[in-house]
Amino acid sequence: MANAGRSAKAPRRSVHLTWEVLLTVILAGSLAFGRLLSPVFANPDNLGNVLLDITEISLMALPMTFIIVMAEIDLSVASVLGASSALMGVLWHMGLPMPVVMALVIVGGAAAGLLNGWLVVRLELPSLAVTIGTLALFRGLAYVLLGDRAVADFPTSYTAFGMDTLGSSFIPLPFTIVIVAAALFGIVLHATPLGRSLYAIGANASAARFSGIDVKKIKLRLFVLSGLVSAIAGIIFTLRFTSARGDNGEGFELAVIAAVLFGGVSIFGGRGSLYGVLLSLLIVGILRNALTLVDVSSETLTIVTGLLLLSSVLIPNFVALRRARKDRLPVAAAKR
Repeated sequence: MANAGRSAKAPRRSVHLTWEVLLTVILAGSLAFGRLLSPVFANPDNLGNVLLDITEISLMALPMTFIIVMAEIDLSVASVLGASSALMGVLWHMGLPMPVVMALVIVGGAAAGLLNGWLVVRLELPSLAVTIGTLALFRGLAYVLLGDRAVADFPTSYTAFGMDTLGSSFIPLPFTIVIVAAALFGIVLHATPLGRSLYAIGANASAARFSGIDVKKIKLRLFVLSGLVSAIAGIIFTLRFTSARGDNGEGFELAVIAAVLFGGVSIFGGRGSLYGVLLSLLIVGILRNALTLVDVSSETLTIVTGLLLLSSVLIPNFVALRRARKDRLPVAAAKR
């Protein structure tokens, strides 16, 4: 009877021991690690820098979460950011009003996402191959628009937004956009029929299609959304650094995908939560900031990001393999 009681409690324990709980522990450890590395780390100004540095990556990670849950991927997000920044510089240099410039840049980002979605949905090409191609295409367009030049004469009334904080807090104004967007994306993913449809598509696209879900329309719209949000990230990045350049955001796609996968979203689709992704973004931001404070090179930071990406794929698969073996053991014992 004692053994039966223990076996009955095991599933309950496994339910509570989730990836999000582990990420919460890692986040607490990251904060302690940062404080140990540098006494400056815990200063409110530096904590504000942590949030500011992950603003654009966090924005792009929100639609990326939806796309990966759906068992697709968009590797072109950082290139859309760079192309949007370059387009912003060109349009401003032409003398257009800033609100018009921003609107056109957002439309351009949505058009880039539409191209990705059309190639994936209409031509039924794999999103990995498509967005590798458009990654190079959009980055090339950014360099065509600006070359090696930079546009830096944006009005201070707009660039101030990139550095100001919310009231007397340490929260940067640009990060408030992330907070609002994360709340909206979280509600959609976890509390609406659309969110349930995304999980269904990721788990089995054919079964989702037969159940009445318009798989193609949802995929197309999500790629458009990804491009649109990447353009907004490009605007924020440009205003924050007061410089429009073709190489802005170069390499950000690795950080975005690493954050989403390390947050517990399965690369095979159908599983994951936005809460885990947000925890992962904070962990990545804290670790990068703490290592930067002690003059760790950018190459080492890239290695850390790569290790997080590898661990996000290897650890869940290792856990799933162990669970599968444990599930088979009682069956084998019963047969003996």
